[in-house]
Amino acid sequence: MSNDFSTLQVMAGRAYPMGTAVYNEGVRFTVFSRHATRVWLALFKRIEDLEPAWEYEFDPHRNRIGDVWSIFVRGLQVGAYYKFRMDGPFDPKTGHRFNPRIYLLDPYARAMVGDIHDGTMKCVVVHDYMDWTDDEHPRTPMKDTVIYETHVRGFTQHASSGVAHPGTYQGLIEKIPYLKELGVTAVELLPIQEFGENLLGRCSLVTGRELTNYWGYSNIGFFAPTARYACNAQHLEHLEEFRNMVHALHSAGIEIILDVVFNHTSEGNERGPTLCFRGIDNVIYYLLKDGEYLNYSGCGNTVNCDHPLVHDFILDCLRYWVAVMHVDGFRFDLASILGRDQKGGVNPEAPLVRRISEDPVLRNVKLIAEAWDAGGAYHVGTFGGVRWAEWNGKYRDDVRRYWRGDPGTRGVFASRITGSADLYQWNRRTPEHSINFVTCHDGFTLRDLVSYNHKHNEANGEGNLDGENENHSWNCGVEGDTDDPAINALRLRMQKNFIATLFLSLGVPMLLGGDEFGRTQQGNNNAYCQDNEISWFDWTLLEKQAELQRFTREMIAFRKRNPALSQAHYYRGKAPGMSEEDADLLWFAPNGEKVDWFSDETPLACRVHPRENAGVGIYMMFNNTLEEVVFQTPPGLWMQRINTALPAPDDIAPHDNAGPVVNSHCALAPKSLVVLTALPQGE
Repeated sequence: MSNDFSTLQVMAGRAYPMGTAVYNEGVRFTVFSRHATRVWLALFKRIEDLEPAWEYEFDPHRNRIGDVWSIFVRGLQVGAYYKFRMDGPFDPKTGHRFNPRIYLLDPYARAMVGDIHDGTMKCVVVHDYMDWTDDEHPRTPMKDTVIYETHVRGFTQHASSGVAHPGTYQGLIEKIPYLKELGVTAVELLPIQEFGENLLGRCSLVTGRELTNYWGYSNIGFFAPTARYACNAQHLEHLEEFRNMVHALHSAGIEIILDVVFNHTSEGNERGPTLCFRGIDNVIYYLLKDGEYLNYSGCGNTVNCDHPLVHDFILDCLRYWVAVMHVDGFRFDLASILGRDQKGGVNPEAPLVRRISEDPVLRNVKLIAEAWDAGGAYHVGTFGGVRWAEWNGKYRDDVRRYWRGDPGTRGVFASRITGSADLYQWNRRTPEHSINFVTCHDGFTLRDLVSYNHKHNEANGEGNLDGENENHSWNCGVEGDTDDPAINALRLRMQKNFIATLFLSLGVPMLLGGDEFGRTQQGNNNAYCQDNEISWFDWTLLEKQAELQRFTREMIAFRKRNPALSQAHYYRGKAPGMSEEDADLLWFAPNGEKVDWFSDETPLACRVHPRENAGVGIYMMFNNTLEEVVFQTPPGLWMQRINTALPAPDDIAPHDNAGPVVNSHCALAPKSLVVLTALPQGE
């Protein structure tokens, strides 16, 4: 990949496509800037070099076509390091912030290497080889999808992970057998696109070391897989390592969903660094008012997602990850920003959202929205139409509140576990539009949800002011860790309740990685800056919490064996004039009578008709109180399959080992759920 810069020749380029294009004779560079008056291409010999070895100023007459600047450099090869410089007006009040002294990253760069903080980060010339000869997308139907949200580095960085390449794409490959055995069908990865703002400028109160932007929600290289998670990243190695991970996941039948952050960049507000977009054309890429950055992301700036040129950039990026890097879907961080207009208002008919929906390259990929932003927009149930699924934040909150024992939650809990029809059905959507989750990266882990009433973010160095204050959590009687066996038994039961609820619910379940074996962040509900044991998966818990991990694995298997739990349509219930035998879902109070939905009482039961479940009926009973509750069971022969109050292996029993219900009632222990399945005809 060595280049002799003394022999390079420059010719006029072409206005499309953007970024670099590699040919046998050389490389074409194409970059957009409407308001720049001068543009330079700079080539560097080594990553650590701050000054270029070769630089060329674009001729505005020969190398500019409209707002696009392009040259062809004959003799240049793949692997060359490059950046741009741009001159133009510097007038912050009108939004212009050009600075010809700053070398800028290419927005379309396919690879980046070096350190963003010391100025050595470079773009790398990449050739998109046609070499996916044996890779096949799993194409798991949305209704059958089970998502596992995790962080590439945190998944295997801990010394207990047992992998040869901890904290890397390769390390994740080594854990694929574990994911396969668990039963998940897709991994959703926290941002892997190259990000800046790694060092935060403050130190941990625990270790004294400088804190970092561990989560990575601060992108600067939207086309480039980050080199941070590579075993080696000098030229293009990290691209191959990422692609190897994709191929390995696909070979195991597991899809890969990327968490993408198009709502802001790591350049921050006016006090932030100029790295790329700000120096290329600030007024095009960001939402501004009188030159000041509008901040609907909570991170200092907001991408101008209403501008047609930004539409093109985002769509080009998504197409690249699908067509070239073979990913299977995207989760859009703070997706409501995609629908804000150029004044910051919310447009319910956002053109970018519709373009993503209708794009032919993206037609088969999964589109998942975090349907809110930091500016107050909240669109759960209404985001984007039938092509978009959503993180169902109401599911998270209502399920937490129910199991905490909040009065008056029986009705909303019933709505959540049956697909949230109150949110989606009116909009021609189905249960598979609801991504159900109890926990995610942002907030308490499941173990912390049942161990803390309050957040404990002191290690973040922000005076415990960051993170959500209301988590709808319950510490089961003691704040934090305890040696009390009764409280620990209750916490285990509560974790099983949440996991069972998740996989019994209509909709697409998403499990936070590590929740299946009790991962803790010590009460930190905003561990974005904790690149240490607070965030890393401690794999010794896999043995210590084997009962919880087994329960999770068996719950996933139970869901897959009972198709009513993952059907793509809502239960119809019992319509007027319909017999109970024809109803696919019936609700009951513990005494077997109809449910009073206006009562503050919260225990309830439901029966799924066997015709909706491959001939096997399901009876679910939920007791979220601190008292034992006796439930009347339906007529017929039933087997107890799940009881979260029992120890393993009786907490979830395979069909062959399930015990029959010998009388017409079932006593549920405090804070527990029980699931029965009907004995099929002829058995």
